Amino acid sequence: MNSSVSLISLLFLSSLVLGSHLSLTRAQPTPPLVGGLSWTFHKANCPNLETIVRDYLRQVFRNDIGQAAGLLRVHFHDCFVQGCDGSVLLAGSASGPGEQEAPPNLTLRPQAFTIINELRNRIHRACGQIVSCSDITALAARDAVFLSGGPDYRVPLGRRDGLTFATRDATLNNLPFFGSTARELIAAVATKGFDATDLVAISGGHTIGRGNCGSFTARLYPNQDQNMDQTYANNLKRICPALNSNGTTVLDIRTPNIFDNKYYVDLMNRQGLFMSDQDLYTDRTTRPIVTSFAINQTLFYERFVFSMIKMGMLNVLTGTQGEVRANCSRRNAVRTTLVDDDQEGESASF
Repeated sequence: MNSSVSLISLLFLSSLVLGSHLSLTRAQPTPPLVGGLSWTFHKANCPNLETIVRDYLRQVFRNDIGQAAGLLRVHFHDCFVQGCDGSVLLAGSASGPGEQEAPPNLTLRPQAFTIINELRNRIHRACGQIVSCSDITALAARDAVFLSGGPDYRVPLGRRDGLTFATRDATLNNLPFFGSTARELIAAVATKGFDATDLVAISGGHTIGRGNCGSFTARLYPNQDQNMDQTYANNLKRICPALNSNGTTVLDIRTPNIFDNKYYVDLMNRQGLFMSDQDLYTDRTTRPIVTSFAINQTLFYERFVFSMIKMGMLNVLTGTQGEVRANCSRRNAVRTTLVDDDQEGESASF
């Protein structure tokens, strides 16, 4: 018991020494860029783009830091389903319900979509209709990480917005399930070109945000998951006293509103909320990765940034593909060529 307490104390102190707000904008290792994306895509035609995004999100998070997790989730849920094309932003139409209405997306924060549209308003007023909603979503996710205490990093731009949203079944088939085992998750992300380290790093996004009772009560009733700490389980049962309870709780009990490595310390203490979280520490393949991130926050930040950039390039539309939406929630009424796409960063718009 004493050795266990000592280990957790060491992990906590180690991460404190390493600190937060690490800037990884220069020397960070990055995956190769997908054709059509660039680190300087809007440098000439919308030089204040990133300042507009960050300044507005500072205001938003000052009033409600919970929106940071909401924006990060929107980016995840967009990219994992038919690529980072802004399709999750589209409202449903006469042809059927949109991705937002698929079961895995019902817990996305409605305010996150409002924030993205407001960012689009501000950017298009300043620069014209040249920055896609999918690029705005990627930048908002990055600033959600940074402004809640995590690393700052560059985001490659040049994505175009998709013309269609995915079906309910496609959404269900492509978004990781909160009740999955680590083995199942490894197999699922492998289809996207991700490995086990990418999986564990991206799961670290659960260091901020909340989960609803329906996503974890199966671990409590009728029988408690043996991989859950008893005190933690008792606290969860007070929040969700029955299988069909409607409450919510934080994903990271140590620092719920700070983007740090405490999520991994939670897992080592058997205090992961979802089955898909806790099994990362139970599984022998992912356990060493969890441990390394729990001990070394800088390592976690570096791997998170690498995997986030990689995720942000999944099946992107670029060049003349797709469009740049005038409204993030619906397709443009008439497709027009707004810019010369051969002139990257000069007069052009994951």
